[in-house]
Amino acid sequence: GVSAAELELNISRSTISRHLTDLEFRLGSRLCHRGPAGFSLTEEGERIHAAALQLFSAIHEFQAEVDETNKDLAGHLSIAFFDKNATNPNVKLPDAIRAFERIAPKVKIEIYVEPINIVETGVLSGRYQVGMVPMHKTSDNLAYYDLYSEAMYLYCGRHHPLFPRSDQDVSRNDVQKQKYAGFPFHSPNMMASHDWKLKRRAMVNNEEALTTLILSGCYIGFLPDHVAKRFTDAGDMRVLRPDVYHYPSDHSAIVRKTPKMPKRVEKFLDCLRTAHEL
Repeated sequence: GVSAAELELNISRSTISRHLTDLEFRLGSRLCHRGPAGFSLTEEGERIHAAALQLFSAIHEFQAEVDETNKDLAGHLSIAFFDKNATNPNVKLPDAIRAFERIAPKVKIEIYVEPINIVETGVLSGRYQVGMVPMHKTSDNLAYYDLYSEAMYLYCGRHHPLFPRSDQDVSRNDVQKQKYAGFPFHSPNMMASHDWKLKRRAMVNNEEALTTLILSGCYIGFLPDHVAKRFTDAGDMRVLRPDVYHYPSDHSAIVRKTPKMPKRVEKFLDCLRTAHEL
């Protein structure tokens, strides 16, 4: 809505409303309902929004074609990945960036941290050129390249009622009775919660929020072991029944199959795979 756009664009609501009114006048269509009742797109607004996304994708492709005419690697490279990987020793993204910088110093790198579904749709639309996501399902329109894995375990905070109990004293039934915090989008996290019949009572879209809920002592949730380590070392978290509640999360790089990858994207993907020794 307009209030959210005010923060995102750093301009006043009155200015945004004026721009919207001007845009609607030029297009000859009412694009959205806005006011005390809330914000929503009209049917015309939905269609024009979809057309705008196609336009932006075409602009990205045009820019890629222009960049290809340059003998030197130039332009921009947008990378999106899911959540925390700086603490994972298996992640070699910094090494890949360093190698890429040596061969393509003119390329402007943009990095985004997004939920899995946003990374995937962003790569498909051309908003992001390279994504890094945990494997959970595949799309015929994406190419996948294996990168690294991380170990996922179930945790609770030190204020949680299960925290002082030994693993021998914690049954699966005990775990299933707890409030579970997890991701609302299709992911290994969602599949694991379904497999073990955990009842999701809170939704998050990143591991920072999930960590906060676990530390509250009110919820249990899955985290990568490298994310939880600092908290388990400090005695603020503990792993619950690691003999039962654990799974590997294998991450891959994703790119669109079509159109053809720009040279800079191809070179970065080579650096990324080489850094991960694949």
